[in-house]
Amino acid sequence: MVQASKYILFLCLISGFAFGQDSTEYALKVAARKGINHADGSNAFTAYKDYPTRTIGQLKQFVPKEVKLNRYGGRTDKRTKPTGFFYVKKIDDRWWAVDPEGCYYLHNAMNAVNMGRSDRNQQALKEKFVDETGWITKTHQILVENGFNGAGAWSNVNLIRKSAMQNKKPLAYTINLDWMSGYGDKRGGTFQVPGHKGYPNNVIFVFDPGFEAYCEEQARKLTEYKDDKNLFGYFSDNEMPLGMKNLDGYLTLKDESDPGYQGAIKWLASKGISRDQITDQHRAEFLGFVSDRYFSIVAKAIKKYDPNHMYLGCRFYGSQRNYPDLFEAAGKYVDVISINYYNNWTPQKDFMRKWEEWSGKPFIVTEWYVKADDSGLGNTAGAGWIVKTQEDRGLFYQNFTLGLLESGSCVGWHWFKYMDNDPTQKGAEPSNTNANKGIVDNYYSLYQPLVEKMKQLNSQMYTLADYFNSRKKKP
Repeated sequence: MVQASKYILFLCLISGFAFGQDSTEYALKVAARKGINHADGSNAFTAYKDYPTRTIGQLKQFVPKEVKLNRYGGRTDKRTKPTGFFYVKKIDDRWWAVDPEGCYYLHNAMNAVNMGRSDRNQQALKEKFVDETGWITKTHQILVENGFNGAGAWSNVNLIRKSAMQNKKPLAYTINLDWMSGYGDKRGGTFQVPGHKGYPNNVIFVFDPGFEAYCEEQARKLTEYKDDKNLFGYFSDNEMPLGMKNLDGYLTLKDESDPGYQGAIKWLASKGISRDQITDQHRAEFLGFVSDRYFSIVAKAIKKYDPNHMYLGCRFYGSQRNYPDLFEAAGKYVDVISINYYNNWTPQKDFMRKWEEWSGKPFIVTEWYVKADDSGLGNTAGAGWIVKTQEDRGLFYQNFTLGLLESGSCVGWHWFKYMDNDPTQKGAEPSNTNANKGIVDNYYSLYQPLVEKMKQLNSQMYTLADYFNSRKKKP
């Protein structure tokens, strides 16, 4: 078990920006601000501030190079053992995903590859694509042409699997299982909060005897995907409240017969401590205990019915990326740690290194984005940064992905998302109401300045990985 002292040490580093960065490479400055969502529902924005930004053009002695790709988007010049399915492997001090043919691979995906739901979205789809088949055919083509090789969370898996291009140039897709939130909906007690499901006292139902049976029942459905080489892996849930206050949350549940309350009481008894003796170290250890129980139950069910595909975790978010005990527990059961990574303009080198050390596994960034004022949208919903132009969004994309590639432990990234939020959509999820998150607007038109910068980096991601590997080895 990781000691609480280590947890405190690294928590002190949270405010760091980018450790050891070369100031000459970050000479470019991009103005950005953040939205502020008040408890009363009102919104405000911070003032614009210039942030040091790095792009491909600023990298010292980097020479672009064309790398031949196979149909999955893996690099054909570097191979290892093929299994017929995606997996991850650490090779020469760097983590890689490996595609079904054994080629080194990075999963560069787009979240929510789906048709818009508003009236104007649906009208625009008919005018531009005629129907859903026309939409997926053109959208698949656009993503591949701009260097994306996958589809992330909340994508239309059924249409992607039916796409005419899925055999020749497949989008490696992911599936959201939502087992804890699904069990909670069935059991009762969950509720909607912006971005994810909420739970009573911010604690999950992992001690319920029925949760394991629910996972077993749901996992039987995975046999449909068991033999699909184009499936990258499964997410079991999204942004669950796995945190340092879990122990307190379980102990203050109103119903003392609740399995969660009873689970916390039994854990305290096993440690020989009373409530008034609880310390932050105990809270960290209990978080590890809860997480171990969750991940072990889910992983067992997934692997029983589909041993071929990866378990990609449950999409950590917020302060969870600072909890060693959480990563240690997850690392015993998942193939890849998934993280929704917001509120850092540049990825933090020290923490990315610690994620691997704590878990023993690589990571994948499963949500991140930036919005722009020139979209005409209010941009009051959701997380993320706000910049002035689509060009600036592209600069942010390059800056952030360069940091991920430099880490050596990131096996992919999923941009959130394909289409802008439409403020005219009725009943939209609270964090997706009026924001410029997409690579297309509400009429399915590409934001060209953004996409051009994305394509520039995507086309060089393997050459950039080699570049950073070589640079790391130099004295």
